[in-house]
Amino acid sequence: MSTEPEPASKDTTDAVDPGPETPGTAQAPAPDTGDAGETAAPDTGDDGGTASPDTGDDGETAAPNSASADGTAAPDSAGAGETAAQVSEGEAELAAQRVERERIERRKAEKQGPIDAGGKLSGTAADLLAAVRAVESGEKPAAAVFGTPEPARRPAPEPVRRPRPEAAEPTGAAGAGPAGPAPRTVESVRRVLAEGGAPEALAPRTAALLGEGAEDALRADPWQLLRVATVRPEQADGFARALLGAECGPDDERRGRAVTVWLLEQAALAGHTALELPRLTATLAQRGVPDPDAAVQSTLAEGEALAFQDALDEPGARPGSPADGPEGTGGEDAGGEEGEERPVRVLIGLERYALAEESLADGLARLVNSAPKQDGSAADWEQAAASAPGSAADLIRAVAGHGLVLHTGGEASLAEPVALLRAAHALGLRAWAAAPGPLGRDRFAALLGGPPSDPDASGPAASGPDASAAVTVTGLLTGTEGPGRDADGALDLDLLVVVDAPQLDVEAGALLAESLPDGARLVLAGDPAVLWSVGPGRVFADLLAARVCPQIASRRPDPGPLGELVSGIGIGELGQVEAPGKEIVIVPVRDAGEAVHRTVQLVADSVPRAIGVPAEETQVITPGHGGAAGTRVLNAALKERLNPGPGRFGGFDPGDRVVHTPAPGRVLPGRVVKADAEGLHLSCTGGTVIVPRDRVDGSVRHGWALTAHQALGGRWPAVVVVLPGDAVQALSRPWIYTAFGRAARHLSVVHGVDQALPRAVAEIPAKPRTTRLPVLLAPQVPVTG
Repeated sequence: MSTEPEPASKDTTDAVDPGPETPGTAQAPAPDTGDAGETAAPDTGDDGGTASPDTGDDGETAAPNSASADGTAAPDSAGAGETAAQVSEGEAELAAQRVERERIERRKAEKQGPIDAGGKLSGTAADLLAAVRAVESGEKPAAAVFGTPEPARRPAPEPVRRPRPEAAEPTGAAGAGPAGPAPRTVESVRRVLAEGGAPEALAPRTAALLGEGAEDALRADPWQLLRVATVRPEQADGFARALLGAECGPDDERRGRAVTVWLLEQAALAGHTALELPRLTATLAQRGVPDPDAAVQSTLAEGEALAFQDALDEPGARPGSPADGPEGTGGEDAGGEEGEERPVRVLIGLERYALAEESLADGLARLVNSAPKQDGSAADWEQAAASAPGSAADLIRAVAGHGLVLHTGGEASLAEPVALLRAAHALGLRAWAAAPGPLGRDRFAALLGGPPSDPDASGPAASGPDASAAVTVTGLLTGTEGPGRDADGALDLDLLVVVDAPQLDVEAGALLAESLPDGARLVLAGDPAVLWSVGPGRVFADLLAARVCPQIASRRPDPGPLGELVSGIGIGELGQVEAPGKEIVIVPVRDAGEAVHRTVQLVADSVPRAIGVPAEETQVITPGHGGAAGTRVLNAALKERLNPGPGRFGGFDPGDRVVHTPAPGRVLPGRVVKADAEGLHLSCTGGTVIVPRDRVDGSVRHGWALTAHQALGGRWPAVVVVLPGDAVQALSRPWIYTAFGRAARHLSVVHGVDQALPRAVAEIPAKPRTTRLPVLLAPQVPVTG
């Protein structure tokens, strides 16, 4: 399809096509500085990533074809040689039995302990981890770690260690973000880019990524250009060929490392915190890396990625649960197959996300295993629960005795966390609510009865502690919103309710868990049917699957025809819904051009006239940014009708409706106020943001039309969902559920996908993400019922 995706939601490991261009074979195109990061796949971030790459039947790589451990064939002998072989096999069998008995005894003694790292691996995976251990201990890894002679490769210069990217700094209300690279550094990078045939417009971003020595780093390792978000491997290959000439080849170790890290970064953008080793090596082969195993080994040895192994359990078993039964039911007498070790999977991941996921597991385990602070007596909590209706009472009772509680439900269920916060305030707890974005914060603040974004407001609605108790996760962590921190550096609160919890990625979740004081209570509340987070991980879904804490399911249904429609979609049914008040309108279209025309007509005329909702309160949602009816085309058409102007500053004029994305996953809706030498002045939720001129193109878009991921957390009186014919591949049940669920009073569907819509609702659920959170939690916390 031609509909382009959101950059942070594609899974390049799925959309990988083994490009014909590898160094030394064909001339690669120069890097495209436009929207190259949005051209690989539809808006697949809707459900957490995409399927694995096409690697054959099972995605596994073939084992090395060698007759002996050293890769040489054993001599063909008879007689005594055959007898010796038989003796050797017998001794090996006895040794294996001894090892097996010792293993069973260890497992009995340490049934609750984690798997011994490397103890369950064999073949390539075992050799790979052995090499990692050698590097960690300061030794040099074996030259032929994979058991077969490596093909001759050109020697590469000493690798240049890539600087780890710094975490994006939150943009304050009036901040312009961190300072850019020095002009001298940018100019030197611009020269080397021109020498390699790459667009000079990449210079500021490249200099910011590689630092002061960026020019030398690029000359020593041209594939470091692949760190720039819009550059693809074939484009980096062309740049490397221009700089290195005859020294450049597909077997260059620097290329192997760069492509490995690039694939892991693309997987993180698609939601994975790690990739399985067979999948990674298969995708590397598709990308023209001659020896994928050696590329992975080199990446691990250079510390640019980490290797992990996780136990695989029987279907239906709790992830990470002990494989042995109760003591006395298994053991060495149970037979060879009964005593077999659990299989494991080897995962390769970037350190940033691996450590965040481990930190998140540790923090959540601390909450689960520790008793919450005794704020109020049991009788007080029970009285508060008795005065709450329905499942809100269940939520209050669960929070009274547990440090971590999950709450699930649709839009109407938000009334239950509201009841919990009010009860907690009445009991004297320092209770706060946080949402991943400002849209969710303002929505929840309105339910609390306070102003949406003005904590200094006065009046009856703002007099109580509830009025300013809703903040954003970023504001809470940075201290710009919320209670601040105590003397120990922990958040100064007793109870934190996180709404829209499915939007939490592993990094934000880890920071929250680490910041909570001992004895605090954490409630994660959200709708499990919506799209997962833009960032890597699926924290809320993983916790639901892990069953490590109480889970309260709301019994409060979403009202009206819209509630009935969205609830049916959540269970895979797209039925006919009676809408006497024109709550739901279907507008069939034949092509994308007609879809754009009818969308503008609906927003500017039909919805205000027939429904009474002005254009400023109507939101358009479409599957992707590109294509004939993506956000770019729709926003251009809507601007021409609703706020025409010459677009004097990067295509923007005062009054334009926009969204500002200071970091992946952070969406700030607003309007253009003015433009001057400082940059583009935006009026966003909570204050004014000044976006420097050189960052406008990459972080500001028109906002009349959004993707479903950008719209997450928000609700509008009227929503127009545009489904052009080329969007079929982007549709899934979570995407449709999320898009349709953004409408509070009226939903118009510009429908050009025929039967693909009900088919997506019935047959296309959320696609899997590779994560480790359930396995990391299993040894640390007991399972609940």
